[in-house]
Amino acid sequence: MTHNEKRAHWIKEALLSTGAGVLYGLTSVAVGHPLDTIKTKMQAQKGFEKISMSKSFMEVLRTQGVRGLYRGCIPPLMGSGIYRSLQFSSFETVYTYCEGTWAAKPMPFLPHSSNGGLQSRVLIGGLAASLVRATIETPLEYVKVRRQTGQSWKTMEAFNGYKITWLRTTGLMTTYFVIVDYIRRNHKEFFSRPLLGSFLVSGCAATFAWWVVWPLELMKSQVQGNYGHAKLTLRQRFSIVLKERGGVRGLYRGITPGTYRSLLSNGTSFVVMGYAQRKITQLGLRD
Repeated sequence: MTHNEKRAHWIKEALLSTGAGVLYGLTSVAVGHPLDTIKTKMQAQKGFEKISMSKSFMEVLRTQGVRGLYRGCIPPLMGSGIYRSLQFSSFETVYTYCEGTWAAKPMPFLPHSSNGGLQSRVLIGGLAASLVRATIETPLEYVKVRRQTGQSWKTMEAFNGYKITWLRTTGLMTTYFVIVDYIRRNHKEFFSRPLLGSFLVSGCAATFAWWVVWPLELMKSQVQGNYGHAKLTLRQRFSIVLKERGGVRGLYRGITPGTYRSLLSNGTSFVVMGYAQRKITQLGLRD
């Protein structure tokens, strides 16, 4: 929705956003999973630590075929629609609920444009979305990463990596929503372009957000993929990567397939979700 578009009651807005978010999640997995598989192997599977994206891709095709690129896709395919729909509905619920309160006023000491500045409800909504997403996503990501790296998984370990997933998701979602909110306040013309505009807005916003949190994504993959010693703390993992994997560059291992995946999956998914939201408005379901 654009910044000044009429909103339904916050409960109804939450339900409508949930439905549109399901389409976002399903599209994201269908489009982006092969690149996500390559990214995960480069980050957390022995034998892939030092080879390039193209070599990793060819190795998977050679040994497992196309099916190998979609290995581990069932958990996110089943759950991505849920947690992505709930992340958007959580954000929209908080954003709409805070209408007319102090949280809807531009935050002090920050730059303002003619359409106002960053509002506290954007950050609060992002934090709510992050908590909901991390709680649902962690066990799904755990199973996915284990399958992608050719390992078995255990139900009792389903929440391995919850802390790092929550930290990563908090940075990811708040950055994403801040960028999208800025664009829909100041450059709403992008949203009038159903395909290219929406694709670029969401794809670029999500990709920049992933760049911000990528070292945490690397740590998450290693923790859930049981890469290295299982008892290592996050600080120890960071130290090992910096010392043995090329310094800061090592913290961004897998960023190339991750960038392609983010642009394609988030851009395409936002187009699909935007189409669903326009249909909702056209049918008068927000009235």
